[in-house]
Amino acid sequence: MTTTTPRLPGGTWTLGDRPVARFGYGAMQLTGPWVVGPPKDHDEAVAVLRDAVAGGITHIDTAETYGPRVVNELLHEALHPYADGLVIATKVGARRDARGGWPTAREPDQLRAQVDDNLETLGVDVLDLVNLRLGDANGPVAGPISSAFETLVDLQQQGIIRHLGVSNATTDQVAEAQGIAPIVSVQNMYNLANRQDDPLIDRLADEGVAYVPFFPLGGFSPLQSEVLSTVAARLGSTPMSVALAWLLRRSPNILLIPGTSSRAHLRENIEGAAVVLSDDDLLDLEGIGG
Repeated sequence: MTTTTPRLPGGTWTLGDRPVARFGYGAMQLTGPWVVGPPKDHDEAVAVLRDAVAGGITHIDTAETYGPRVVNELLHEALHPYADGLVIATKVGARRDARGGWPTAREPDQLRAQVDDNLETLGVDVLDLVNLRLGDANGPVAGPISSAFETLVDLQQQGIIRHLGVSNATTDQVAEAQGIAPIVSVQNMYNLANRQDDPLIDRLADEGVAYVPFFPLGGFSPLQSEVLSTVAARLGSTPMSVALAWLLRRSPNILLIPGTSSRAHLRENIEGAAVVLSDDDLLDLEGIGG
């Protein structure tokens, strides 16, 4: 099975040694409420994944904690054997508890177990990209990461992991990881209204490292801005489409992973991100996070 030539906005970026379409897909929403349990419509979830790859998406973000296991098992059902050129990025560093929480799990034995879980549920011998999830549910938390990251480096040297990244990380933690081993991506919260990583994005672009914003549309509370709505109305578009298009214009190393459980919404996201922003539009939008 091979992917089609990307017909997606934003062009491509080389993620490690793999060219990927900058417009990707985040699979977290393919579960039940609060990222627990199976999807409401199993067949639609499978169809969304197949449509994403058929449409040229070559970068899918997942985690064994989504469900847990649910999303990885859906990926295996829908796409295995995986298309040539498809990069599946996963995360380790947390577990799910009985109440649906996300307690940290970054001890060496915990990380090795999570990598094994991902290998099993995805049905692969090597994981394309593993992001070390840092911080907590409230955001990044300063502190050393060497022990946890070195555990993943050891697994990479064993040939179980192809590429490494960090997620929910401070700027200092990104630098600490880079001092231990090369990383190919940083996955942090970032969008039009949350611009704290602007200097980091620019530095990573110069270094050839991808920046993957999670919650690109605001997360559980969608972006609300009178300016964003005004620009969208002027373009005959939607605020969410403009927010995605702005991210693609912000820097060439930004890779999008908007999520959805609907094929129709997937198509809307792709078409919306292709909206053309003028210099005046960009100037107005810059003020939202200022």
